[in-house]
Amino acid sequence: MPLEFGLIAAALALSLWLRPWRLLADGRLLTPLLATLALLPWLWALPALHAAPLQLQWSGACLVLLMLGWPVAIPVLCLTGALAALIAPIGWPEALELTAWLGVVPATLALGLGAAVRRLVGTHPFVYVLGRAFLGSALCLFAAGLLRQWSGHGLAGVGSELSLVARWLMAWGDAIVTGMLAAIFVAYRPQWLATWSDALYLRR
Repeated sequence: MPLEFGLIAAALALSLWLRPWRLLADGRLLTPLLATLALLPWLWALPALHAAPLQLQWSGACLVLLMLGWPVAIPVLCLTGALAALIAPIGWPEALELTAWLGVVPATLALGLGAAVRRLVGTHPFVYVLGRAFLGSALCLFAAGLLRQWSGHGLAGVGSELSLVARWLMAWGDAIVTGMLAAIFVAYRPQWLATWSDALYLRR
């Protein structure tokens, strides 16, 4: 728990220092923000509400990052973890673990990977959807799962090798949905993506 608390505290302090409320001033991110708080806590709490042999949890952090931007995404993901703890019969240590490894870590990794992709590959809608939303999400979510396992939080009742396979498959499932929704938003609701810019990606 000290590791998770430190990760969350550091990320939250930095995000608040960046004054995320400035990004909410025009109201265009209000819809994705409220949708995240309405849906994501239930997805995080679902494994605790239903017994299953393999407890895998949806993250959604990379999609939240693309929609809200890192400064807003971090407080929202922290609030998501708190709401998940109120919905599901889990303690606050478990809520900290969820917030760190399903939210803060993959979102931060996705931020770094997105910056690297944009610098190395360039700015193009195909690069944004495939590189950041799809492949980037899969890599960041799997990397966060690896870090979570190496920190001592393995899947209950499952060996380490099978846990890696499960995390790999779950990362791809999450990435497919992230890529699909990002493509839809780019086409029909670009204002819901804080990380998207017509001027940058469409050269307008």
